Amino acid sequence: MSQELSEQELLRRQSLQKLRELGVDPYPAEAFNVTHLAADLKDNFEEGCAVKMAGRMMSQRIMGKASFAEIQDSSGRIQVYFNRDEICPNEDKTLYNEVFKKLLDLGDFIGIEGVVFKTQVGEISVNVKNFHLLSKALRPLPLPKTDANGVVHDAFTDPELRYRQRYVDLVVNPTVKNTFIKRSKTFSAMRRFFETQGFLEVETPILQAIPGGAAAKPFVTHHNALDIPLYLRIANELYLKRLIVGGFDGVFEFAKDFRNEGMDRTHNPEFTVMELYVAYKDYHWMMDFTEKLMENIAVAVNGSAECLVGEHKISFKAPFRRISMRDAILHYTGIDIQGKDEVSLREECAKIGIETNPTMGVGKLIDEIFGEKCEGHFIQPTFITDYPIEMSPLCKQHRENPNLTERFELMINGKEIANAYSELNDPIDQKERFEAQLKLSERGDDEAMFIDHDFLRALEYGMPPTSGIGIGMDRLAMLLTNNASIQEVLFFPQMRPEAKSTLVLSDLENQILSFCSTEPTLLSELRMKVDCSNKQWDVSLKNLTKHQVLSIQKVNDSVFVTKNN
Repeated sequence: MSQELSEQELLRRQSLQKLRELGVDPYPAEAFNVTHLAADLKDNFEEGCAVKMAGRMMSQRIMGKASFAEIQDSSGRIQVYFNRDEICPNEDKTLYNEVFKKLLDLGDFIGIEGVVFKTQVGEISVNVKNFHLLSKALRPLPLPKTDANGVVHDAFTDPELRYRQRYVDLVVNPTVKNTFIKRSKTFSAMRRFFETQGFLEVETPILQAIPGGAAAKPFVTHHNALDIPLYLRIANELYLKRLIVGGFDGVFEFAKDFRNEGMDRTHNPEFTVMELYVAYKDYHWMMDFTEKLMENIAVAVNGSAECLVGEHKISFKAPFRRISMRDAILHYTGIDIQGKDEVSLREECAKIGIETNPTMGVGKLIDEIFGEKCEGHFIQPTFITDYPIEMSPLCKQHRENPNLTERFELMINGKEIANAYSELNDPIDQKERFEAQLKLSERGDDEAMFIDHDFLRALEYGMPPTSGIGIGMDRLAMLLTNNASIQEVLFFPQMRPEAKSTLVLSDLENQILSFCSTEPTLLSELRMKVDCSNKQWDVSLKNLTKHQVLSIQKVNDSVFVTKNN
């Protein structure tokens, strides 16, 4: 069966076939036992050390009987030296002359056996005594090139391509891998910190009959066997609280949550949150605990309590600033939200240019004011405390002001990183809060909370005083890796379906196209009709096949070009 392939892809498939004809398996099954990584050899140089290494061949400089190449493994790159007579000490030089020089391509995985040495210019290298092809790459990597002036050309920088083809991004852009290593260290440091406190890591359901624990629009699915609707969880809060009811003093979970809402530089519909609940604590204790946690993580990930985020140097050293929601809004807008009802809040929103809609209650209106006018000002870590009761259906009423709740959000670099409560454990109060949310839902608020009767039943059995916190792990990773987009810290972010772009052809490409038809044309005959350099020909043909304007098929030993409809 014919395939639409670029010229490079065709050549690689030809090499694949020739390798097989020479008895070389391009995808061997047996293990290749690696003894050293590139970084280890550079950090701990030992002349003459015997090594076995494996990785992608990322560059190749052939110079007759001797050649140099670069191998990239999980730790980095190292130069390797190939000498024909060392690799092929007998009369048969096929392994070097044919396999290495002609049939290996950049991006192929190879395993090498050799000894470490330094070149005359002092570069740590490996003198190869034998090598094995471990996996043949059939697509060429988009490798950047650096000229004599240090200018990088053809860098793989297009964000959409990078996110769609993260596997390529990780290979050709080494800093990307470092981002995800730091993300992993963030999770590990947080987990260790919790475990030293005696807290238990748990798992709770992702498919839920009632999507509770947050004000958000859920994804809906259907369970065929039970014939009921189910929801992807928007939060794991209510299940973790059930475990506190059951007798655990401290539980936490790194949870994948899903919200059927917008996508932007700080929001992805699938995201990771850590939620922690600790019995017999309140939100004052949780603020102190969070300060220690954040400083510990920053040091574990970056070696310092300070890190650069954009143009700002963020300090995670305790203590963090603390300011109430009321005072923050008063400071940045001049509006005192205390005692204001829905009508007066709508009027205030209109005065400062904030759009509202009829589904918004008091809580949503205050949230809009803070988000639009205040949030971006909090660059250094700051606890925003004491939220109005309408904004916090799951939070305990403030011990001094019944119109407020014992809640804080941690703001860093103008974004919410964490949200925490003194948890509401009064089942009667909780039921009334749920019913208020139900009224918002009836007004058309599709983010209002559902009533979870089983959770109310659990509270009726008694839940001790508890403090809980949720930390957005993706946003925290953004901070600690100095990335402004959430897509940069997710291996495979959600993307819109690929759209076919309108292709603008060059004069040469239009000329090539004019000699083609929907009937197959010999590639060699087409080349004779077009007056251009070989480089121009290669670039133009590659572009036409890449965008599926032309198709190339190999039939026996002939190559044909066909214009696509």
